[in-house]
Amino acid sequence: MLLLNDAYDQGIKETPNLPLFLRLDDSSSPVACFSEGMDSVRRTYTIMRGRHIDKRVPSKEFLSSLDKAETAVRLPTGTGKDIGNPSWKPSLPHVLVASLTSLLFGYHLGVVNETLESISIDLGFSGNTIAEGLVVSTCLGGAFIGSLFSGLVADGVGRRRAFQLSALPMIVGASVSASTESLEGMLLGRFFVGIGMGIGPSVTALYVTEVSPAYVRGTYGSSTQIATCLGLLGSLFAGIPAKDNLGWWRICFWISTVPAAMLAVFMELCAESPQWLFKRGRAAEAEAVFEKLLGGAYVKAAMAELLKSDKGDDTGSAKLSELLFGRSFRVVYIGSTLFALQQLSGINAVFYFSSTVFKKAGVPSASANICVGVCNLLGSTVAVVLMDKLGRKVLLIGSFAGMAVSLGLQAVAYTSFSSPFGTLFLSVGGMLLFVLSFATGAGPVPSLLLSEICPGRLRATALAICLAVHWVINFFVGLLFLRMLEQLGSVLLNAIFGFFCVVAVIFVQKNVIETKGKSLQEIEISLLSAT
Repeated sequence: MLLLNDAYDQGIKETPNLPLFLRLDDSSSPVACFSEGMDSVRRTYTIMRGRHIDKRVPSKEFLSSLDKAETAVRLPTGTGKDIGNPSWKPSLPHVLVASLTSLLFGYHLGVVNETLESISIDLGFSGNTIAEGLVVSTCLGGAFIGSLFSGLVADGVGRRRAFQLSALPMIVGASVSASTESLEGMLLGRFFVGIGMGIGPSVTALYVTEVSPAYVRGTYGSSTQIATCLGLLGSLFAGIPAKDNLGWWRICFWISTVPAAMLAVFMELCAESPQWLFKRGRAAEAEAVFEKLLGGAYVKAAMAELLKSDKGDDTGSAKLSELLFGRSFRVVYIGSTLFALQQLSGINAVFYFSSTVFKKAGVPSASANICVGVCNLLGSTVAVVLMDKLGRKVLLIGSFAGMAVSLGLQAVAYTSFSSPFGTLFLSVGGMLLFVLSFATGAGPVPSLLLSEICPGRLRATALAICLAVHWVINFFVGLLFLRMLEQLGSVLLNAIFGFFCVVAVIFVQKNVIETKGKSLQEIEISLLSAT
């Protein structure tokens, strides 16, 4: 006999009548016992939340009970056969709708690549590298502001409403940019777009992680990177006519309002995150969502996992001090450093200014940029295939190592030792290899990994902090890249970016844990037990 009353002896004095959780004997059905026990535990848990009980429950006996309960659910016939993994199909439509945010993210990252020259001519700031940098970096400044509030929005109104709120400034901002006649209007529109971009990625990482079955979570997380690639590729194709049509850049901005409107509408049909519902005390709704996403046979085990993750956490709202000074600091440290190194590798300088770089190398920018987009898409496809096979850590190490090598090739291309043909081959080939390497790991993994290792109650806030670091560095890279290219030259600049890629390889090897195939609650508990 297993009694959850054991937890009483470990410190839950407020619940002396904690009921029988699971009784396994010859006359009892495991599923029936589990179902009855879960209802009682859920009621007790609700009472505990209402009393704001902050005492921690030692985990061994409590988790043992939950683990055996999950085993009972996996063995509903009593035959000893595991019922396997839930189907990935029910959750896929929800992930695809959420990926529209990533599509918009990629599109707005690349929309100024082909069109920046015609924008500067049309609005009267041609040749002003600071103004050109501001067109890029103002969007990133808005993204920084949006990311700061993304955790509050996601936890306050839910994941679905947060998606819809992120779509609104992207629609307004794109419309302002498309219709402006001045640099100031362009910057205002880009700032609004950036706010939506800042909210979107963290909510996407949260939502995809929370609605995906564990065994395909890496694949689904990588699929959002594919959506980003498609957005980038779409912006490059859309911008090709801008070379010959001075006003075409306005059409490019109008195009982005369509997927933003689709996101706002279709998200109304999607499921809310069951983790968010459970955290808000809406356990019955969380069960209904789990049944919709996973199937009825997996509902009780999924709810047990949620209870397991909340076994000893404080039930109040997340506090910044917990992330900066508490036991969860390691998570924020890993996530912030990964995002910082991702941006210091120079990847977004490629997406923003590859046309300028190719032009300096004497390469037709239109065809070269399309190749960049294709390599990005190809690498992201490889990541989808390998993410849940090789794991997150292996892909990160291989990705940053490949980026370091490719930056070395680009640095050599601009030295006096390289022939004209060698310069062309190494500069273009090195950049394409750089993008391909990035897309296989350094692109999709950090957001996915951070959303996996963050404790459930702190997940949205931690993601917001780490993505704020991402946007700050992204802002300065976008603002200063052209000036640094003029002042430092390609050789030194590529060497600096390559150095940060090597640092990233060392950091990942020493600090990042593998999360492949583990449930969110298993990851959380293993991290907390290690601190």
